[in-house]
Amino acid sequence: MPLKHLLIGLGIIAIWAFNIIVIKVGIEDLPPLLVTVLRFMLVAVLVVPFTRISRRQLPWILVLAVTFGGLHFPLLFLGLQRSEAGTGALLVQMGTPFATLLAAIFLKEKLGSRRIVGLILAFGGVVVLAGGPSLPPPVSTALLLASAFFWAVSTMIIKLAPPIAPLTLTGWISLFAIPLVALGSWLFEDHQWQAIQQAGWAGWGAVVYTAVMSSIAAYGLWYWLLQKHPVSRVVPLTLLMPVFAVILGVWLLGDPLGFNKLAGGAMVIAGLAVINIRFRRHRQSSAAP
Repeated sequence: MPLKHLLIGLGIIAIWAFNIIVIKVGIEDLPPLLVTVLRFMLVAVLVVPFTRISRRQLPWILVLAVTFGGLHFPLLFLGLQRSEAGTGALLVQMGTPFATLLAAIFLKEKLGSRRIVGLILAFGGVVVLAGGPSLPPPVSTALLLASAFFWAVSTMIIKLAPPIAPLTLTGWISLFAIPLVALGSWLFEDHQWQAIQQAGWAGWGAVVYTAVMSSIAAYGLWYWLLQKHPVSRVVPLTLLMPVFAVILGVWLLGDPLGFNKLAGGAMVIAGLAVINIRFRRHRQSSAAP
């Protein structure tokens, strides 16, 4: 990968890692479900008028509006409310092991010994995290793991769905998820209008950043990279996202960096690497160069 493209990839990962920090700060200024609604509204306004979907695509987008827009994102925002940024990012990365298990169960994909080792490492890392003080309260941990699970479910649905352009998918999922998350905010949160009127730069900054930078700009560049290079060269960069999030959490939010977070995080990342990266043995050719 050319250095320019590698730097773009690292920039995308940094945007997604900083997104965790932005969410943490934003939901201290605005209720988490309200932030999610406002984010979806902004994405829909910026994307939907410029994209179109077919009747064949519509049912799949409606299902994804529930699993991805109505469950993954709200659970993520709620779970991050009482968790450290780095630990939250590590728990959300469990979406990859969940997706691997779901693919084996429902798509009949073979796990193989390599992926089984990766699953054991990843889930073992969560157990190690659970033994330390950095793990969020049980409810927040459950919310973040549930968010990761519904990300995995959404990934399976996207694999089965007809082809849909990534930006189109993002915009229309956001549009159809608005009433679902708005209902949740109305049922479980109070004084939304007052919160909107009193919100400062942190709350509105979180809405704009998560919509424009994370959802539109970063994903647009990410899929551009995937078009330019093999998936095996691009996807491993995502392993750096929780690493960046841990560093940013320590630097910007003062999160502690204990043994359990280091050891458990290393196990989770190692497990993800084993699952995602295909290791090949390079044989020396006997032919002359």
